Amino acid sequence: MQELDSIPSLETVIVHVTGRVQGVGYRLATVRRAHMVGVGGWVRNNDDGSVEALVQGTADQVDQMLEWMRQGPPQARVDDLSSERQFIDRRFARFEQQ
Repeated sequence: MQELDSIPSLETVIVHVTGRVQGVGYRLATVRRAHMVGVGGWVRNNDDGSVEALVQGTADQVDQMLEWMRQGPPQARVDDLSSERQFIDRRFARFEQQ
């Protein structure tokens, strides 16, 4: 796996997921999937019951994560997923749950 710091053109997206995504292991499963895919960033619960994530990696890695996040773990029910590309200088070395 290539280190994220050595990839010249990383994509960074903010992801907002609504539905039954809290209390069903969505964040932990997202962290596990992110480690498998090799992306950096974070995932957290929002007060409104949604989940928010920042995903950073190659275009293919980000696409893989977005595809998985549209479904989530078996207990989850994703009603909507929106993503917005961000332009930031920070490089995330790993993916964490906040």
